Amino acid sequence: MAIRRLFVANRGEIAVRIIRAARSLGIGTVQAYSEADRDMLAVRMADAAVCVGRPAARHSYLDGPRLVAAAKEAGCDAVHPGYGFLAENAAFAQAVEEAGLIFVGPTAETIRIMGDKAAARDAAIAAGVPVVPGSDGRVAGVEAALAAAEAIGYPVMIKAAAGGGGRGIRIAETPDELRRLAPQAQSEAQAAFGDGGLYLERVIVDARHIEVQVLGDGTRAVHAFERECSLQRRRQKVWEEAPAACLDEATRARLCASAVALAESVGYRGAGTLEYLYDEASGAFYFIEMNTRIQVEHPVTEMITGIDLVAAMIRIAGGEPLPVTQEQVRRTGHAIEVRINAEDPAAGFLPCPGTVVRLAVPEGPGLRFDGMIYEGYTVPPFYDSLLGKLIVHGATRAEAIDRLAGALERLEIAGLSTTIPLHKALAADPDIRAGKGHTRFLEAWLAGQPAFTPPSPTAAQR
Repeated sequence: MAIRRLFVANRGEIAVRIIRAARSLGIGTVQAYSEADRDMLAVRMADAAVCVGRPAARHSYLDGPRLVAAAKEAGCDAVHPGYGFLAENAAFAQAVEEAGLIFVGPTAETIRIMGDKAAARDAAIAAGVPVVPGSDGRVAGVEAALAAAEAIGYPVMIKAAAGGGGRGIRIAETPDELRRLAPQAQSEAQAAFGDGGLYLERVIVDARHIEVQVLGDGTRAVHAFERECSLQRRRQKVWEEAPAACLDEATRARLCASAVALAESVGYRGAGTLEYLYDEASGAFYFIEMNTRIQVEHPVTEMITGIDLVAAMIRIAGGEPLPVTQEQVRRTGHAIEVRINAEDPAAGFLPCPGTVVRLAVPEGPGLRFDGMIYEGYTVPPFYDSLLGKLIVHGATRAEAIDRLAGALERLEIAGLSTTIPLHKALAADPDIRAGKGHTRFLEAWLAGQPAFTPPSPTAAQR
């Protein structure tokens, strides 16, 4: 069944990206928006738009029944969930399909399996994919967690079984820390995902965060190589690149083959990402979770492969087979993406919503900006602080970093604080240029950068 009219059940830059992909396929679009988002770029770009509720996400972008009803009322035959909000919510996917609409993504059953980190771990083991030593599924309470940690070995990472984005995660070095931190992680997971389930994994010290992009049509899957996302702050990705410079070709081939095997074993449909930890010292890699949706960092994969991942997932949802064979997927050069957030790095990354009074986006070969802003746009305070992503491509990693540095000098977003100064500093750092990053690198690096260290409170503030 070909899709004729697509409902965009998300906001911000990913909504803009979905509309552009749909337009390239000749598909009409209807944009959902909250009362706070009447003026967002995606509303201006879509063929039609419908208000789905008040500013708070729970009254708009997280209101599944209202979104489904709005899609049907607008005459849409498909719903694209983007990322975040309800993108990995199995109940929402099921509700969309039960309403007679197409969900642009995997089936509800696949989301249930792969969206639950403990269940995904079991699926990986069944598919012969290596996993980090961890608990046997979810842990039922603190005592069960203590017993599991004893068997796994400290330090352990306490992780939310549902959801992602770094929420519900704590690291415990000792049993006492586990007793104290497990309830915190459970409470945070319950608040963020409506599911307080936890499981444990051994901490792989100074690991690299590698993820493999896959596309599946429910029967067959292919990979579009890997990305490295090791530069993270509070487990939120800051800088992403493809390919991963730390991998040799033999390891890359094994890693990507394992991702395809796991995706095919669960009948994966659409675009998805399998995340791994890579121990550079031993050369071992371990599956940790799957994101059953398009990723924020998907453009770097598009830059090195030439595949439009968003368009591909729409076509697959419309009933088409995979648009490429594995042999047709080729990579060229190196791509880097940096996230431009409305945050002040010098003030502890304090969110800084406000009005964009001037916007200058660099253009030229190997440059791309996926954004949600325009001059005069007021960034609302209710949602994620991501304004856009600056993506560069070069023949080599060094060339890509040079291009990134030049583009950052020309990128201007005036009227509010952004993370542009952080990325300028990272692009100039010799260790970053040498590819020495790992998952704990950035926070240690920030601690040694006076420009990004919040001033100590004064006596009056205390």
